[in-house]
Amino acid sequence: MSTSILQISPAYKPAYIYGGPTMSVAKLCEALVNSSSDIELSVLTTTANGPTELPVEIGKPIMVDDVKVTYYKRITKDHTHFSPQLFRVLKQLIVSARSPKKREKSAIVVHIHAWWNLISLFSCAIARFYRVPVILSPRGMLTDYTLGNRNSLTKSAIHLLMGKGLLKYCHIHATSEQEKEDVLKIVVPKSITVIPNLVNLPEKAPVRQKLEARPFKLIFLSRIEEKKGLELLLEALSDVGFDFSLTIAGSGEANYLASLKAKAEVFGIAEHIEWAGHVDNDRKFDLLAQHDLMVLTSYNENFANVVVESLWAGTAVLLSSHVGLSDYVNAKNLGWISDLSISSIREKLTTAFHQSAERNMIRETSPSIIAHDFSTAALTPRYLELYTKAIN
Repeated sequence: MSTSILQISPAYKPAYIYGGPTMSVAKLCEALVNSSSDIELSVLTTTANGPTELPVEIGKPIMVDDVKVTYYKRITKDHTHFSPQLFRVLKQLIVSARSPKKREKSAIVVHIHAWWNLISLFSCAIARFYRVPVILSPRGMLTDYTLGNRNSLTKSAIHLLMGKGLLKYCHIHATSEQEKEDVLKIVVPKSITVIPNLVNLPEKAPVRQKLEARPFKLIFLSRIEEKKGLELLLEALSDVGFDFSLTIAGSGEANYLASLKAKAEVFGIAEHIEWAGHVDNDRKFDLLAQHDLMVLTSYNENFANVVVESLWAGTAVLLSSHVGLSDYVNAKNLGWISDLSISSIREKLTTAFHQSAERNMIRETSPSIIAHDFSTAALTPRYLELYTKAIN
């Protein structure tokens, strides 16, 4: 009996504006379709691309890097993504898979990515109505931080009236132990399993050279938004005792970017910062390899693909303890971990600057460590086992 996996995501590539989650969902789907002939995998998504829509044919399955993807029109924008057409098709696919007229029945599972949007909530409700197993990858959306940060009253109402019951029905996939702990503070699901993200890494790591820290070359590479803690980093850098440059690579809302640039002026460090904008995948790894340290002082981060990407490029990392991979980095001695205070971030920046031997050691060893710990071949069977357990 074959297994039908319906992947439900509010956005799918090439909607790279949403950063790491979009890339992780796509990488997982590509790995699954290339892993087993017994899997029938389809992605149902929307044309979401930030404030605009992807220029794709609507309602017709197309192959995107070997994955069958169907894009549907959304009638509301970020962060709700309401798509009645997607819901109708999801219902039809479930009913078809369960039809007694079908010669060979398929085991079916619905895998939903992200939460607090109408695509995820209504898809979960449909699957529960038809008693189809649901795996939910909340992608950092089930934490006290996200519950209380944006539209907190609306989220609390949704959670009380609808979300809590749906979450209890789900088998939850967490990408780190930290995310697992965050989820269990909010709800106790049917089960919860920790499997790291699949990260799209090139076959060959970029050329790495020992870098002299004059100036100390720092890089932030992620979507630019409030939870990333850039204000903390800028203030910490305003009073360090060494010369530095900071590359800020990523896109974000214009008003927020303007506020960060104004703060850089106030802190007297504007001349040390290069605002590089969005960096595509072809340039990402070479850019990371050209820096001494990747810095991510987020208030909350369930995983952070860029940590894996940076270490693959041989660049050490400085993370806040609220980044999901901070425990991994600490255990493997691949960087420095701070708390969310200005003084702690400044102290860890200074330590990383002075410990050039440690940074060069990381530059030499981290690519092979990442290749072993985050290989697609090693992680894909764990996802397949997750689907099997949910169905059985």
